[in-house]
Amino acid sequence: MTDNTKPLLQKSSDSTTTTTTTTTTTTNESSKKWKIHDVTQDTGLLPTIAVSLWLGWNGILLCIINYTLFFATNYQRMVIIGIASFSLLLPAKFPGRLGLGMGNWMMKYAERYFGLRTVVEDEDDLIRHSEQNKALIFAFNPHDMLPYAVFAFNPSLRRLPHKIGEVRGLMTSAIFNIPFLKHVYSWVGGSPVDKRTFLARLHSGDSFAFTPGGVQEVFNLNPEKPRDVILYLRKRKGFIKLALTTGSPVVPVFAFNLDGSYKYWFPRDKLTKKLSRFVGIVPRVFWGRWCIPFGIPNPRKIHVVIGSAIDLPKEGENVTQESIDKYHGIFLEELEALFERHKHDAGYADRQLKII
Repeated sequence: MTDNTKPLLQKSSDSTTTTTTTTTTTTNESSKKWKIHDVTQDTGLLPTIAVSLWLGWNGILLCIINYTLFFATNYQRMVIIGIASFSLLLPAKFPGRLGLGMGNWMMKYAERYFGLRTVVEDEDDLIRHSEQNKALIFAFNPHDMLPYAVFAFNPSLRRLPHKIGEVRGLMTSAIFNIPFLKHVYSWVGGSPVDKRTFLARLHSGDSFAFTPGGVQEVFNLNPEKPRDVILYLRKRKGFIKLALTTGSPVVPVFAFNLDGSYKYWFPRDKLTKKLSRFVGIVPRVFWGRWCIPFGIPNPRKIHVVIGSAIDLPKEGENVTQESIDKYHGIFLEELEALFERHKHDAGYADRQLKII
């Protein structure tokens, strides 16, 4: 295949980062519409600080808990518990614009830390669906240890056409019951992935991204078979049913290079699996850069590919199992095809996608 790509290089306001935006033109008809946006990776001081303030809170909270339990005086313990309780009482978006500004700052530098590369296969198709006042459901895969690459949908990064509107990332509701964490993830565009939020955004036509495989995919991680990319999706049909009630299109999304972000350990017994499904979080120990427990990820070059929207009919309250099975099957086929189209460019040429 002959590649006639002509990149347009555009300097950002920070001279250390070069943003590459390209529209790929090749002899392959299907790739002519691809919109590629890439940034030079930078793991320096500011990007590392930004990612630490975003994804480092797991470790920060662990340090706070240990200090409170074993080292704090009674007075210090009361102050820490008081501040944590106050955080839980405050709205997730507190302190409003200031928090949003902080979130946008973290996302812009996270974009550099991970050298984020996005490929949107058909922008016009996504815009067409959004202009019909339909919520686009970006079904993001894989979950891996942490599906942090969903940050590619943060509006401040402008990886999607502005006509689509603000795309929020829906994530486990457990995060929004943890002090401090609830604010940070709200600042970067997160919302709970509960059924009420899911349906509310569908009915209001507000697009969102979420990870259908969920925490179950964590249990399928297998360091003994690193070449297999395993997605737990065969039984994940609930989002298709909800999409059919409103006729909302589903967009397959795949993120390459999430694996390797962390090393990890967790118990794999049945009780742990049941507990994980109940609370929405797998009890696990993981470590990334500098081997810091619950710290920030290793600086992987994240590559996110976004396919075309899959049209679903609006069936209201009369959704049939036949329709669910049909469109769920189409989604799996499109996701697998998306992976195959991009795996060579992403360095996954010798890897296999397994959907269980």
